[in-house]
Amino acid sequence: MQRIAVGLGWQHRDLSVWNFVSECGALGLIVRCLFRGPRRGSVLSLLGLMVLSAGVPTAILGAATPKVHTVTLGPYRRVPYTQPDATPDTKADETSSLKIRPLFVDDRQKEWTSGEVHDVTDRTFTVRRALRINDALPGDGAARWIWQPGPWLSVDRVSGHITALHLPDFDAAVSDVVWFRDYAAYCGIATGVRGGLFAVVAQLGARRPVVQKQIGKWPQADHFIPVCQPGKWQRLPTRVTLQPTGGEAATYDVVGTASLVEEGDNSDEN
Repeated sequence: MQRIAVGLGWQHRDLSVWNFVSECGALGLIVRCLFRGPRRGSVLSLLGLMVLSAGVPTAILGAATPKVHTVTLGPYRRVPYTQPDATPDTKADETSSLKIRPLFVDDRQKEWTSGEVHDVTDRTFTVRRALRINDALPGDGAARWIWQPGPWLSVDRVSGHITALHLPDFDAAVSDVVWFRDYAAYCGIATGVRGGLFAVVAQLGARRPVVQKQIGKWPQADHFIPVCQPGKWQRLPTRVTLQPTGGEAATYDVVGTASLVEEGDNSDEN
C-alpha cells in the first residue's frame, strides 16, 4: 500500500511505521521506542516532517500581520525660554515662554516638541523638536536645565518612525520655517568661514536645496529680532517671498514635484 503526505512531496510505503508509533502509546513510551528497533530512522523523519508542517503556517501568519502603531501628541504646557543671544543686561527683557508638548508612539514618549504640526501627506507630518539642555558651567556643580527650540522632525504615522531633518543652513535661533507641501522656506546661516545670511527653500527627500541665495551678511552685531519675516507662499505658480527684517523682499519660483518617499512598515526599528 502507499501513503502520500500532500504538499510535502513525501511518500511513505510502509504503514507498519504508523503501527509502530501506535503500539508505543504514550509520549514517554514513544521516546523509548525511537531509539530501538530497525525503523527508528523512519519514525524520526516522520516526526520531523510533522513538526515542520505544523510550524510553517504559524510563521507565515506571523510575518503577514503588520504591527499597528499609534502616534499622538500630548497637551501643551509652557516652560521658561531665553533667547540664545540675550545678554545679562537684556535677559530680563528677552525672557519669554515656550509652548511644548510630548510626542508619543504606542503610548511611549519619544520626544518633546514645540509649535504647530504640518501635515505633509496623509501619513507624514513635520514638527519642531524641543530640547532640554544643561546650561551649567564646569564649576557650577549642579545641572542647570533650560529649554530651547531644536531641529525639525519628520514623523510617519504608519510605521511610527521619527527622523531628524537636517535642513541646509538651518539655525535654531534665526530660522523661522514656513512649510508648504513638502517644501520648507526660511532664512539660514552659512557655517563656513565667509558666513552669510541665506534665503533657503528645502524639499523633503531632496539632497540639495531648491533655493539657496545669499541675502545679507552674517554675523551682524546689531540685528533685528526676528532676523527675517515669515515666508509667504503662493500656490499657482508655486513661489515664495522671503524678506530680511528691515531689508528688501525677494520672490523665488519653486519648480518640481514631491520627492518624499514613504517607506513600508518599519516596525522592527521601534
